[in-house]
Amino acid sequence: MNSPAPRRNCTIVPSLRYRDAPAAIDWLCRAFGFEKRVVHAEGDIVHHALLTFGNGMIMLSSAQSGGSWDPYLAQPDEIGGRETQCCCLVVADANAHHARATAAGADVFDALSDRDYGGRGYGCRDPEGHIWWFGTYDPWKD
Repeated sequence: MNSPAPRRNCTIVPSLRYRDAPAAIDWLCRAFGFEKRVVHAEGDIVHHALLTFGNGMIMLSSAQSGGSWDPYLAQPDEIGGRETQCCCLVVADANAHHARATAAGADVFDALSDRDYGGRGYGCRDPEGHIWWFGTYDPWKD
């Protein structure tokens, strides 16, 4: 089957917005192990940032960036702490990742455990309420 997407390390790149994007970038790197690739900012306003995790990537910007998407997006605290999506990341060692994230203050709401479908993982929130899942289950192996 031919894919309409070009062959790259990853072709799906989630994008998130943060009120304090510079602090979020630092926290995501410290707590979750992301690495800064690019950060385009003017003062405390991040217009575009790329963070990598293995061969995956996320984009992020400041919530108050003034972009054309502003009317269509909300922060979790504006909608009762809910989300309509979750970033899921495959890690080599869920126990070590969980320890790193909780030491940095991640709010774990789905306890670290072995999963019925395979692997071991947990769900948490970052400081601005975005939901993340980390685990050893690799869907590419199914």
